[in-house]
Amino acid sequence: MDLYSVISVSDTARALEWYGVFLGRPADEVIGEEHLWQVGENAWVVIDDRDVRADGVGKAMLTLGVTDLDDILARLAAHRIAHEPVETYGNGVRHVVVLDPDGNGLSLAQAPPQ
Repeated sequence: MDLYSVISVSDTARALEWYGVFLGRPADEVIGEEHLWQVGENAWVVIDDRDVRADGVGKAMLTLGVTDLDDILARLAAHRIAHEPVETYGNGVRHVVVLDPDGNGLSLAQAPPQ
């Protein structure tokens, strides 16, 4: 099974810069008006600013499992990208929400060491 998570944005140029920092690299592919980052073997984050998606701007919620949360947060801080406070759940998972410029919520979750 493949996953394509489409995030509606209002401004492609601004979103490309922001998501490039958030995901640590430029988009892996461009297909038509969509810009795609491969975040897993069969998983993609897609941004799209077409009018057909305008009603979805700012409504996305996505959680990405990561192994290097502190490194990612340092990269975001270096680019002045703010985030909500990091939470640690009872099971040891560390979790934080980062809002893109449109208010879409992207969460990062890191499992505790085994």
